[in-house]
Amino acid sequence: MAGKVLNDKTLELIAERFRLLGDPVRLRLLQTLEAGEMSVADLVSSTGAAQASVSKHLQLLLRGGLVQRRRQGMFVHYSVADDRVFELCDVVCGSLTAYLSRELEHLGGRADADGESAPDGGGTVN
Repeated sequence: MAGKVLNDKTLELIAERFRLLGDPVRLRLLQTLEAGEMSVADLVSSTGAAQASVSKHLQLLLRGGLVQRRRQGMFVHYSVADDRVFELCDVVCGSLTAYLSRELEHLGGRADADGESAPDGGGTVN
């Protein structure tokens, strides 16, 4: 968005896309679908979410253009419609990691390579 002046309609569409990504169940569904197309039953099994919840969230993702569906007999299979959603998630994860690292440093700790925190000067405790 840097350097661009966006109109109100465009800003609303962008906000709607972020709202779609603002729910942990929908993020879990997208993460699961990253492996490839799956049926609703497979998504229920893989995510541990209730079938009604999975169906509701898939409908929202479908209307928002983030997933697509394909009917095969009695089954409906879903897949990610635009892989760029994962690029966006990677940017957010990187930003969050940097933010949390700065916050931890501000609090006087540090993060080990495995993500565990240790006090300043701390190494391995024998």
